[in-house]
Amino acid sequence: MRCQEGNHPLFIASRGGYANTMVKWITTDALTDYEDALAFMETRVAGIIDGTAEECIWLLEHPPLYTAGTSAKPDDLVDPDRFPVYEARRGGEYTYHGPGQRVAYVMLDVGKRGHDVRQFVKDLETWVIATLDSFNVKGEIRDGRVGVWVQQPQKPRHADGSVAEDKIAALGIRLRKWVSFHGLSINVEPDLSHFDGIVPCGIRDHGVTSLVDLGLPVTMDDLDVALKANFAKVFAD
Repeated sequence: MRCQEGNHPLFIASRGGYANTMVKWITTDALTDYEDALAFMETRVAGIIDGTAEECIWLLEHPPLYTAGTSAKPDDLVDPDRFPVYEARRGGEYTYHGPGQRVAYVMLDVGKRGHDVRQFVKDLETWVIATLDSFNVKGEIRDGRVGVWVQQPQKPRHADGSVAEDKIAALGIRLRKWVSFHGLSINVEPDLSHFDGIVPCGIRDHGVTSLVDLGLPVTMDDLDVALKANFAKVFAD
């Protein structure tokens, strides 16, 4: 198993302007058990709160599993026996995680960034969109639909004539004393049929896609480079 760590400079808002701090990046190649990930986040967030640990972004992949957010509806778990199901205690509904999907757990001090949860979520969305743009993929946000979406004009249009859209990235966070848990996931090359066991994020009229499904030969390492490069651009403003 390879586990890489590194620091990344990040400017954070403060009363006197912007203060320089460091965010630790951790990349784990081996599939990470979900409960182990939850335990790590609990410990790390506690350390950030009491000042003994640096902020952290952890890039990883999970074995196939489903997670239920705080708004998950029982009927949206279509095949409960397909993969393990975990209570995530994050915002949102049902989500799939599995090999070929980059998960970015974001443990950051939102209090130092203005105590504005909506802006923090918007910044996460902007980070994903900027990362996708690195591969000439236009990601978009839609009112009433959580996550980041791409248009699929080659697919049949919806009954109302609108262009088909598929989800390529999911977001869901939780806060404790203004420090964030969980984060986002971007589909690089997961088995898209694994999403069939749930109604992803409770949205029934749209599908899911990935970078490779869109015809792009993007690797996990390629995506990680883009995530790190665009993180500073979005969060340093």
